[in-house]
Amino acid sequence: MALTTEPTENETRRPLNRWPFSFADSRLNPWRGLNGLPREVWLLFATNLINRAGMMVLPFLVLYLTRERHFTPGQAGLALAVYGAAAIIAGPVSGKVSDRIGALPVMRASLLMAGIVLLLFPVAHSRAAVYTMTALWAACAELYRPASLAAITHVVSPEQRKPAYALNRLAINLGMSVGPALGGFLATVSFRAMFIVDALTTIAAGTVLSFAAWRASTGGTAGDAEESERVTDTRSLLHDLRLMIFLTASFLVGIVFFQHESALPLYLVQYLNQSPAFYGTLFTINTLLIVALEVPLNQATAHWPNVWSLISGCLLFAIGFGALAIVSSATGVLVTVVVWTFGEMMLFPAMAAHLGDIAPGNKRGAYMGAYSMSLAIALAVGPWLGTQLLASIGPVGVWSIMFALGALAAVLMVYGAPHRRPVRVAVAAES
Repeated sequence: MALTTEPTENETRRPLNRWPFSFADSRLNPWRGLNGLPREVWLLFATNLINRAGMMVLPFLVLYLTRERHFTPGQAGLALAVYGAAAIIAGPVSGKVSDRIGALPVMRASLLMAGIVLLLFPVAHSRAAVYTMTALWAACAELYRPASLAAITHVVSPEQRKPAYALNRLAINLGMSVGPALGGFLATVSFRAMFIVDALTTIAAGTVLSFAAWRASTGGTAGDAEESERVTDTRSLLHDLRLMIFLTASFLVGIVFFQHESALPLYLVQYLNQSPAFYGTLFTINTLLIVALEVPLNQATAHWPNVWSLISGCLLFAIGFGALAIVSSATGVLVTVVVWTFGEMMLFPAMAAHLGDIAPGNKRGAYMGAYSMSLAIALAVGPWLGTQLLASIGPVGVWSIMFALGALAAVLMVYGAPHRRPVRVAVAAES
């Protein structure tokens, strides 16, 4: 069965907002259910793909500052901390502004302003100027994420949310498979060229949205009874107990997830005597699994109550990282990466879909902003915590703690998510 909108008077015509290629309806296509997603979701897919395919400055910022601006490693690291701090603040701001003026203007402004700042970034030479430009860049760039998540919630039905967010992540992962690789080449030629390419692709992504028309809603197919009762809410987010529990769980599981950028590479190189190339191979496997399986996986589980995916994702993170306490072979490490990659594919689309279910209609941006802030704080805390624990109590201790944090997040998800299936939209037989 393929998802479609409610029947119209002329059911034989293909709706204008559907994926146009005939292969989309073929049983040979594992993503055939995506032909029911609105055009706005595909527009965001294109925007994210363009933006992330040119994203190269952030991964090479430390290298640029140490080589081109002659910063010490500590001073370059502080620049990343400045970026993270600005990102923590930008998330809630983006959410609140999106609720007031709409998500599309925020996304446009974010991309266009971030591109302009990147063009000007190389003119900053002093440490104060670099830190100021970094904070300004982060403030502009990080406005985009909460607004884009809220925008998807507004244009898809509850049952389409997980596939839609999975498609959004597919664009990000496809783009990131290109951007850093291209950035590495440009960095050997000219750092200035790297900034120019990143800036131009960011502006190009914003330009795509500048010519876009955006619907305010799905025409009534996205609401369910509970959601309609929560259309407006004037209370503070702190009064939503389910949200607070969910944010706590997302922070805890975020700490576990971000160990793949901190404690994991140190553990592989220093304790298991693996090469950096092996660590890079794990990244490649992670990305290939996501590109190949995340969208079909979330289509197959779209009818699940979100709590099932939330708990499963947290537990897979707990098991995947926790198993490193007893794994020492390269094959064993590879298996753990596959396990937590499935957790990643299930958890992150489900978390965004869950927020779409519990957020009042007038606060979807604010809820997405709070979610982005929780992950930004986890990014700020997690890598530092993991490396400190690895140095102080060793690998068995750090991976046991990560297992406990992931399991605790799963328990909190039990209490923080509604135990119900998404409301089904009308279906039609596949041709």
